[in-house]
Amino acid sequence: MGKKREKKKRNRASAQGAVSDDSLALMSVELVSAGPAATGAGRERALDTWLKLIRAAESLKTRLASRLAPQGLTLGQFGVLEAVFHCGPLCQRDLARKLQVSGGNMTTVIDNLERRGLVQRVRSHRDRRYIAVHLSSQGDALIRELFPEQAEAIRRDMGALSAKRLERLGRSCRDLGLSIKIK
Repeated sequence: MGKKREKKKRNRASAQGAVSDDSLALMSVELVSAGPAATGAGRERALDTWLKLIRAAESLKTRLASRLAPQGLTLGQFGVLEAVFHCGPLCQRDLARKLQVSGGNMTTVIDNLERRGLVQRVRSHRDRRYIAVHLSSQGDALIRELFPEQAEAIRRDMGALSAKRLERLGRSCRDLGLSIKIK
């Protein structure tokens, strides 16, 4: 497969929010050839760990998505409802940063939630340029019902690991995230 086709395939998978085994393999090849100065075993260990981390995260996301589907919600929509529920009204830019998605994607997610009557965009009286996303009463009721169920299901999913291993994994993920500078 040519480099252009490989890149298009990765971009398509990324735009869909999915990471397929094919795209993981393509990214793996790139990481090995353009990875850090680590040699041999260190590079292989890093790549192996990265693949396991991505696959585990995708498995957990797939399970959460399947539990949200009966309510007609996507992961992104659930993320917006949860963020506004726990943080209070937020502007779209702050939501996009918090959920690590593009501004365009956030606009689409909020448009869809607004169409369903789950959120409202409210313009600030002090600065008309500032528009905050608020939960509607219907959105508030839905997230109050769904969040405890989803949190418990995630606890069950993560129950495969002991408390000590969960704590270690949490620290490792935090350390890794903080060590990566987003450009």
